[in-house]
Amino acid sequence: MELFGNLLNGFSVLGGTDSIVWWQPMLVILIGIIVGIFVGVMPGLSASTGLALIVPFTFGMDPLIAIILLAAVYTSASYGGTISAIAINTPGTPAAVAVAFDGYALTKKGQPGKALGSSLFANVIGGLTGSLVLIFFSVPLAKIALKFGPSAFFSLAIFGLTIVSSMESKNRLKAFVSTAIGLLLMTVGLDIINGFPRFTFGRAELFDGFTFIPALIGLFAIGEILLNIENMQIVKKIKQKFSSKMPKFSEIWSLKTLISKSSVIGAIVGTIPGAGATIAAFIAYGEAKRTSKKKNEFGKGSLEGITAPSAAAGASAGGALIPLLTLGIPGSAATAVMIGALALHNITPGPELFKPENSTLVYGLFASLFVGNALMLFIGFAGTRLWVKIIAAPKAVLFSIIMSIALVGSYAVKNSMFDVFVCLGFGVFGWLLRRNGFPTAPMVLAMILGKMAETNFRQALLAEGTWTVFFTDPLSLILIIMAVLSLVYPLYSERKKTKR
Repeated sequence: MELFGNLLNGFSVLGGTDSIVWWQPMLVILIGIIVGIFVGVMPGLSASTGLALIVPFTFGMDPLIAIILLAAVYTSASYGGTISAIAINTPGTPAAVAVAFDGYALTKKGQPGKALGSSLFANVIGGLTGSLVLIFFSVPLAKIALKFGPSAFFSLAIFGLTIVSSMESKNRLKAFVSTAIGLLLMTVGLDIINGFPRFTFGRAELFDGFTFIPALIGLFAIGEILLNIENMQIVKKIKQKFSSKMPKFSEIWSLKTLISKSSVIGAIVGTIPGAGATIAAFIAYGEAKRTSKKKNEFGKGSLEGITAPSAAAGASAGGALIPLLTLGIPGSAATAVMIGALALHNITPGPELFKPENSTLVYGLFASLFVGNALMLFIGFAGTRLWVKIIAAPKAVLFSIIMSIALVGSYAVKNSMFDVFVCLGFGVFGWLLRRNGFPTAPMVLAMILGKMAETNFRQALLAEGTWTVFFTDPLSLILIIMAVLSLVYPLYSERKKTKR
């Protein structure tokens, strides 16, 4: 009962206190959501960029108002990333890659409104679920997350890579080849243990490897433009009316179980430092396809393929706040920026934050997450027609805009022209892969998880001195078993169907 009392007090704080005027919390939530959506939509920007840009504006603010503003930016960026992914096949955030598979396919069918609406609903429900998990399970989940050592993180990465088996059912051989290419590309840069340069060809720009965002933009945005230019028939087919019509309530309601399951996956994965929204989205997408009765619709505009990663990405934000607030451990670049911002306001994350004297601050934040998700639903609805109008622009204009955004976004990551060339190079490479039937999604997944797998594999061996640690660590063993099942089950079920 004390928990509910504190939460009600948190909502009352949003209505104003002696130090806070009643309209201030609502205004900063609104501003935070708009900024978050903007940085999510723009390739090259991210939640961490948005937070870094907004921190100077929090100087002089009441600590609660400041933390509410930061949380609003952080939690809304994941939805912003799905807008550009669905509209122009340019994921604004890495997590939105999984949404682009089916979201852009539905846009090409002339139904971007349905894709955007489904993503919005799922993201909001995921956000609310993540908030509930944050409120009720903060301390126990944070303790579990702390038990993840290098061996468990390696096994988690391997489990994520096995999703390729369920993602690409048409040609698994080409999917695995694409995965292998991604893992090879990931090895470019300085060796993580001894600092020896690998495949850098003397270029200092490659010491950190290929910058991920320019590579991502090139593979999806530039690659898509080249495919459309090559095949003029596709350009003609795309010239159609685009509907801003949102999905029916019955369509969303039929996905309630999937959205709930994906939200839980996102919240749990979000609590693990270093995992985050991207891994959560891919795991949820793979799980959705594995358990779906309509597997053949994935990649062709499936609402399941849109809602599952959207819900997981939305919920992961709430999950990521658990180790941040309860233990003071940042699980990503964005939460690291948040810790620095909180320090400016003399707020020290950790167990001390949950003492009774800080309940107004903590539960005021929790209440703002619920209000923020409700506002994001309203803003998303209002903005859908605008996004659809952009999609319906003449293709010559649209392709020019996409190309400009892609190149500017690539440059903005590090203010480097080299990243622009990386974007263009990956664009041509992605075009060559796709025209020959090789999917690019497994390659992106491998580039995301490859670094995590290598780093933790070598750290585990250095710490324990034996490979058996991956099987003696209970968490690692469970994840390896899940990885094997994830890899074998789709093959077994297909073989069973063939025999029938």
